Amino acid sequence: MMRLKYRQAVYQHSDKVNEPLLVELDQQSRLPPPVPDGLGGGVDVPEHLARMRSPRLPAISELDVVRHFVRLSQMNFGVDNGSYPLGSCTMKYNPKIDDVVAGLHGFSMLHPAQDESSVQGALRVIWELQLFLIELTGMDAITLQPAAGSQGEFVGMLVAKAYFKELGELDKRRRVLIPETAHGSNFASAAMAGFEVVPVPMRDGEVDMPSFRALCDDRVAAFMATVPNTLGLFEQRILEVSDTVHSCGGLMYFDGANMNALIGVVKPAQLGFDIAHLNLHKTFSTPHGGGGPGAGPVAVKKHLADYLPIPRLRKSEDGSYTWDYASRRSIGRVREGFGNFGVLLRAYTYIRTLGFEGLRQAARDSVLVSNYAAKRLSQVYSLPFGGKPRKHEFVISSKPIGKRAFDIAKHILKWGYAPTIYFPQLVDEALMVEFTESETKREVDEYIQGLLDAAKSDLTSDPNNTAVDRLDEVRAAREPKLTWRDLGYVQP
Repeated sequence: MMRLKYRQAVYQHSDKVNEPLLVELDQQSRLPPPVPDGLGGGVDVPEHLARMRSPRLPAISELDVVRHFVRLSQMNFGVDNGSYPLGSCTMKYNPKIDDVVAGLHGFSMLHPAQDESSVQGALRVIWELQLFLIELTGMDAITLQPAAGSQGEFVGMLVAKAYFKELGELDKRRRVLIPETAHGSNFASAAMAGFEVVPVPMRDGEVDMPSFRALCDDRVAAFMATVPNTLGLFEQRILEVSDTVHSCGGLMYFDGANMNALIGVVKPAQLGFDIAHLNLHKTFSTPHGGGGPGAGPVAVKKHLADYLPIPRLRKSEDGSYTWDYASRRSIGRVREGFGNFGVLLRAYTYIRTLGFEGLRQAARDSVLVSNYAAKRLSQVYSLPFGGKPRKHEFVISSKPIGKRAFDIAKHILKWGYAPTIYFPQLVDEALMVEFTESETKREVDEYIQGLLDAAKSDLTSDPNNTAVDRLDEVRAAREPKLTWRDLGYVQP
């Protein structure tokens, strides 16, 4: 109950936190009058750039603005002020030393257009990070350029496309097989690259082998798999899948979004994969709430290395580093600069701090805590395919207890946690949980207790101690308030 008591203490000063909108703080009398229309504020502004009327902004003092945003920040939720078992999108603690290194003046003030001779230290970091990730994946070459896992997937598909084009087989190999248990972005990335997406049915939470074999022929360009899959299950027959795809002449693509369960334990190359992307902002610990920042390096086997994006980093015999743009077979550039350097720095620091053995232990701990929580919760909730051990995450269903996952989530908010619901859609009334290795047993037990409490509680009034009460779902859908005009503050 510690988290619940904490939340109650935060909000005990009022029945509800009613933070006003900035436009509601408008107090013209506290500020000088606005600049008269058409005068350009007394600054010599070209006539075609000058405003003809004052912007429609509220007149608010600096103090009110500061207090407003500080109060909003106190209502925000993140991994620094509570457990965030997001599920399928690893949100683990980011050690502050990672942020310190990324913020060092010598790194943060660099510009991508600087001469190579002036950024040798940064290039060394990139080079060494590449070596670390090549070792952890078992691949032969890598690009750090992609800015997200989804972009990494797209790059991987473009590499596959270039490979088959050079072989003269692209007209024939148009299909990408993707299990139903894969991340949704896999389907989108393959389609964006111009391939035909062919879903592979599942059986008992894993690839249905008879259906897969029937689909695997000389039209297949690649098999894209999320390992472990979105149910938190390891594809136990993945070696058989790899052998079958390769015998058909296709490539194996590894979605590394769930690599937090495998890092340092097994390498994608050992499972037969030819292409693999990693989510540095997940497995290697960079906070990525709100859509960013991210990094999705793509590693490949030797026969695909020349198709990776340019520029490629080279190390000369004298120990200096240079960028190589002279790859005739490359798919080209996919992002400005040389990748999301701040995220690369954090990942580099994380790896250097933990070492390979520390990374391996992190993976083991994440698997241990996942199975511990799944075992306890399966006594009340349904655990699909319950006879199989989970990896880093698991999915339970509230359908057997007659409650909506939506209502369960509202109750969990009251306990001070952020739940993930209705994903994957393979499970009715799904609740997905991924604690990661960062969380203490106390935090894990508290979250479990919140879910157990929800199973026997009346959930119709939850949450009742958060900044915003339960919203009217029907009215929110039918009468959305999306702009200042919708709220009546801006006249048409």
